[in-house]
Amino acid sequence: MFETAKYGGWVIVAAVAGVVVPDLSFLAALSGPHEHGRLPRRAVPFYNLLHRPLVALVVMAGCLIPESSAVAVPLFNFGLAWLVHIAADRALGFGLRGADGRQR
Repeated sequence: MFETAKYGGWVIVAAVAGVVVPDLSFLAALSGPHEHGRLPRRAVPFYNLLHRPLVALVVMAGCLIPESSAVAVPLFNFGLAWLVHIAADRALGFGLRGADGRQR
């Protein structure tokens, strides 16, 4: 929140996107039939990938590459918001999915 408020502009957009991106994996679950509380098998690998902290940390490390703070700051905040999303999911009991699509 502090980083987002400090820089404003595209950093706000990047932070909001970081909160939303991990749940885009649910779009893969819309096209087929599935039970309540269970993802289709084809959506599980994508969901699990987007809910791994290492992926968000790699995105955050990407902010070290560009020399421009106009790119680095939004990228860092995107990854940070992504980590917050993952942490909130874990705190609320929504962990990774098993191969059958249920919560582990």
